[in-house]
Amino acid sequence: MASPAQAIILAAGRGQRMRPLTDHTPKPLLKVRGRPLLQWHVDALSAAGVNRLVINTAWLGEQIPAHFGHPAQASDGESVDVTFSAEGEDFGYALETAGGISRALPLLEEVFWVVAGDVYAPDFPFDAAAYARFVQSEHLAHLWLVPNPPHNPKGDFGLGTDGLAINGGTERLTYSTIGLYRRELFLAPWCDILPGNPQGTAAPLAPLLRQAMDAGRVSAERYDGTWIDVGTPQRLDELNR
Repeated sequence: MASPAQAIILAAGRGQRMRPLTDHTPKPLLKVRGRPLLQWHVDALSAAGVNRLVINTAWLGEQIPAHFGHPAQASDGESVDVTFSAEGEDFGYALETAGGISRALPLLEEVFWVVAGDVYAPDFPFDAAAYARFVQSEHLAHLWLVPNPPHNPKGDFGLGTDGLAINGGTERLTYSTIGLYRRELFLAPWCDILPGNPQGTAAPLAPLLRQAMDAGRVSAERYDGTWIDVGTPQRLDELNR
């Protein structure tokens, strides 16, 4: 586990705020500067040597494997091993973040990257050294936090001088939706969803993270590179201009 090996890209959401664009196209396949949002992540991960991916799907989920084809490739032609966790086919709805990761847990290793498929962060390095440090730590998650965008002015989590994420705090940053995670966070006693989520429980990730933060088990760092939550048609239009 000395180098980054695997990631899950979260691509199951309905994208209500992006309607009507998402009425016929899943949000992660909306194009930014000529490439689908999801493809930017696949390309960045592949460039970092992370070429084994899990992608969860739900809304219009059949379009995502169709986009990548078989075998899947990054934009530079490098082969990528992609496995799909089809929540829409299995349950008829998306399982939210923690529910979706729990569903995909049998496909994931002890440590894995997590990134939301609807953010634009083309230069994020998915650094092998960061992965190796996390493997050697006792943390359950390591988060990258970004300066608060206009639509989230109060932020999400604080960042302590000791490198730990803080549940609260007077100065908070926004969770970029990019992080490193251990399977342990999605097992008891932290998570009460059965591994593999056979019941189809939909659950958010934030409560798990806050619980682990209170126990001092979540580290974090600030990221000042390009990062945009492409959450509305207006933001997508501005980015493409």
